[in-house]
Amino acid sequence: MGTELVRRCTALVTNDDGIDSPGLAALAAAALRVDLHVVVAAPARQSSGASAGLMATSQASRTVIERRQLPGLPGIEAYALEAQPGYIVRAALRGWLDPVPELVLSGINHGANVGRAILHSGTVGAALTAGVNGVRGLAISLDVGLHLAQPPHWDTAGYLLPGILAMLTGAPAGTVLTLNVPDRPVEALNELRHATLARFGAVQSRVERVEDGQLHLALVDADTQPEAGSDSALLAAGHPTVTALESVSEASKPVLPEWLASAGQPIAGAAK
Repeated sequence: MGTELVRRCTALVTNDDGIDSPGLAALAAAALRVDLHVVVAAPARQSSGASAGLMATSQASRTVIERRQLPGLPGIEAYALEAQPGYIVRAALRGWLDPVPELVLSGINHGANVGRAILHSGTVGAALTAGVNGVRGLAISLDVGLHLAQPPHWDTAGYLLPGILAMLTGAPAGTVLTLNVPDRPVEALNELRHATLARFGAVQSRVERVEDGQLHLALVDADTQPEAGSDSALLAAGHPTVTALESVSEASKPVLPEWLASAGQPIAGAAK
């Protein structure tokens, strides 16, 4: 799918912050501005940390779908589901939506998704689910930080969408990108940079205390210095960052003992 076909492309817009998130509406609006055919389907409530989970709340083995109207986007086909974003993407690509989406846009997440901690992100999990199913996916996150001092600059992330789509639609089917955007006006951005994944995420959860049989968790800023060229380091320096992701696959380097990696070896304890 070349860039000239973007205008005729059906895009599923989803997220993990829920159907009422302003970031979701901002992404849908940005997708409309590049003439994508947009269908919005998102969790009915907050689903952060869902990864690529497929959990859904069912009634008589059926997942409830509720038609919604997004603020400022009259006439846009939008649905709220009692399900995690990975479930929504899988359903959309496997028989629910017609036409089947050719592109999955996930976000705009309220907070950066950087480092190896993206394993747990429902925003990224939705895009990776698209990739597993042979569809291009893009996860977009805005680095609002833990202490919000101003309304988020959703439009800044939307401003970058056309350029990122030009990269993505020229890539092979199943390509997945993650874009992190500094929370600042467009004119204050530094140039877009390719980034590696930092070892840790920008925000970490820690057990604050155990009390009355309950774990009390707290979110704190990472206390480690990010590696040069990583998404965490570049984002902190004001650069939007883009990283291509691969989903679950076998290791490219042998990590198992030769006797286990070789075919036809007997299994210890098996009957002869």
